[in-house]
Amino acid sequence: MAIIKPFKGVRPPKELVERVESRPYDVLESDEARVEAGDNEMSLYHIIKPEIDFPEGTSEYDPRVYEKAAENFQKFQDKGWLVQDKEDHYYIYAQTMNGKTQYGLVVGAYVDDYMNGTIKKHELTRRDKEEDRMKHVRVNNANIEPVFFAYPDNEVLDKLIMRYAQTEPEYDFIAPIDGFRHQFWVISDAADIKTITDEFAKMKALYIADGHHRSAAAALVGAEKQKQNPNHKGDEEYNYFMAVCFQASQLTILDYNRVVKDLNGLTSEQFLEALSKNFVVEKKGADIYKPARLHEFSLYLDGEWYSLVAKDGTYDNNDPIGVLDVDISSRLILQEILNIGDLRSSKRIDFVGGLRGLGELKRRVDSGEMRMALALYPVSMQQIMDIADSGKIMPPKATWFEPKLRSGLVIHKLS
Repeated sequence: MAIIKPFKGVRPPKELVERVESRPYDVLESDEARVEAGDNEMSLYHIIKPEIDFPEGTSEYDPRVYEKAAENFQKFQDKGWLVQDKEDHYYIYAQTMNGKTQYGLVVGAYVDDYMNGTIKKHELTRRDKEEDRMKHVRVNNANIEPVFFAYPDNEVLDKLIMRYAQTEPEYDFIAPIDGFRHQFWVISDAADIKTITDEFAKMKALYIADGHHRSAAAALVGAEKQKQNPNHKGDEEYNYFMAVCFQASQLTILDYNRVVKDLNGLTSEQFLEALSKNFVVEKKGADIYKPARLHEFSLYLDGEWYSLVAKDGTYDNNDPIGVLDVDISSRLILQEILNIGDLRSSKRIDFVGGLRGLGELKRRVDSGEMRMALALYPVSMQQIMDIADSGKIMPPKATWFEPKLRSGLVIHKLS
């Protein structure tokens, strides 16, 4: 069973939300955050990217930067830019992209559920990235940014959420840069709060969709606090961390594509010939060609698009990893032909999120920066859940979720 609880959110007054909210810390560089924040002293970047308050070139890992985050978090509260709710609430967070809306419940997720595997992951995490976020959680004694979970579709919760969606939201704005709509409701009714808690208690698992490092950091800090408190009882706020939970069927997963700098010494003709061993290769011409189904890939090379369809026997339908297109392309193209083994460390490959479109792949190859591009059909949420349930880990750079959660709509204090 999944254990969750409501919490007293720390959030901006309605009239200030658009000045406070921001993109997540990990989707932009320090110089971009500096530009986006500009002269807006209320921008959450001063808390989640506080290096912008130091001279350019200051490391985001400088101890002074973490201390500045805590100083700014306190400043935001002192000035009334962030105010804590007086009662425990759940919250609804809706995002609309290209006419499609997904509704998430903002909850306190249980640290022990992460530790015992009730909260399931599908990606490996890096300890250095975990430690960075752990320092940020420790110094602020808060989860400043949420993590992104999925849960199995639930009719009771869907009806409850849709009832709130017919009412006026607390926040409603179009975000700059992405142009997506973001809405936010406060759930204060005791019966509705109980219904949400009870329905989650019926779920065997929750699934991390996006934010594996933030999830790990939040849970690990919570576990630290459990050990450090000689009077630990189990009901303290640090036993929970903030997550936005969406119904699995509502989520949009985009393709996560590859661009490669060289053909490992092969000519274009030799490369295409090598591909024909495991793929049916068909030239599609100069117009952008997008994969239409699982196990079909689009290749862009020398100004031409090709369809690559994996042949029977090159994947295992009974293996939740082996059936993935990201695994097929990694094994049979990147490793076998191009000798690119570790996707996380190789300097010969880069990755392009699907929101940028296949035109971005074409641009990077046509510019001469890259030699070829490979577009993949998106992974499904069901595939992610199957992999998490099996206890296996997805290959790196497999999923790209959009829209990203905006930060600053609500914050969870650990005490």
